[in-house]
Amino acid sequence: MRILHSESSKGWGGQENRTLNELIGMRACGHQMAVVCQPGARLSERAREAGFNVFEVPMRGALDLAAIARLRRIITIFSADVLNTHSSRDTQLAGMAARLLGRDRPRIVRTRHLALPITSRFTYSVLPDHVVAVSCHVARYLASAGVPTEGITAVPTGIDLDRYRATPDGGGLRRELGLPENTLLVGTIAILRQKKGHADLLAAIPAVLARFPATHFVFAGDGPQQDSLAARIAELGLGHRVHLLGLRRDVVNVLQSLDLFVLPTHQEALGTAFIEAAAMGLPAIGTQVDGVPEVILDGETGLLVPPRDSMALAQALLELLGDPERRMAMGRAALEHVGRRYSRDVMAAGMAALYRRLGAAG
Repeated sequence: MRILHSESSKGWGGQENRTLNELIGMRACGHQMAVVCQPGARLSERAREAGFNVFEVPMRGALDLAAIARLRRIITIFSADVLNTHSSRDTQLAGMAARLLGRDRPRIVRTRHLALPITSRFTYSVLPDHVVAVSCHVARYLASAGVPTEGITAVPTGIDLDRYRATPDGGGLRRELGLPENTLLVGTIAILRQKKGHADLLAAIPAVLARFPATHFVFAGDGPQQDSLAARIAELGLGHRVHLLGLRRDVVNVLQSLDLFVLPTHQEALGTAFIEAAAMGLPAIGTQVDGVPEVILDGETGLLVPPRDSMALAQALLELLGDPERRMAMGRAALEHVGRRYSRDVMAAGMAALYRRLGAAG
């Protein structure tokens, strides 16, 4: 099959990460893959690095006629069997471009990555032929919002498990930060947005340090909350224990360096960061929201706490930091869980089966 992905977002997060993994996973199965992005998009850069054909089209708004015309030409030039859209703007623009091709158009699939209320049923029930949900939670929500159940398929996000393998050096983050090798290191990897709950973690840290004073915390990622988080760290006097690492490309190195992963998110369709942590054999602390309980099995692969509850979060941190054997057992269970359900191969197989069911191969 010839599959063209479209993405109007310029940033990098779980949504773009999944799209790149789909491109790679489907290519490995013999399909022809390409992506159309906005100029300057991080997905565009990383897709090129991975050897994919990348088209760039400015997408200035939902009624950008020039963009629709260019997208129509790209769909035709690529001879797409499938157009898979990802964000609202590219769904509207690329979806309209594909519809204008009439009977010769590709099948249109929209992937829903978010656990937010939908703002336009048109882009779920009219423009696409089918909607993919990245978790069972998202699939249930879409059905409750009026999207026809028969037009929804849950295909959970998958990652390249082979990438997440421990190296003999055990990760270099402690050496980078000048910390002793036996330092307890707790970390999170996420875009620095308010809904990711970094402020809740900061509020929990003083209680953790009261019992485990040598513990260090790392926040990997960048985003709109960076300055406010830095100011809050200084205000709490935590600059010697909390490290803002910025955007990191060495995710495996960061994860391998950790003793415990934590992300007290307020909202999460599934949680790719939890999958990545589990693939490294890390237990995780998350929140009882949206699709997170599908990835973190409470009491088995990690712990779940209520969102926005720094006291419960502190208690969970203390519980696992004080029990190394339990952490290790949870990490082993987490690795086994993601191996069954969240590999890139499983995701690619699920997407290919859906495309074929829609008749994309002719």
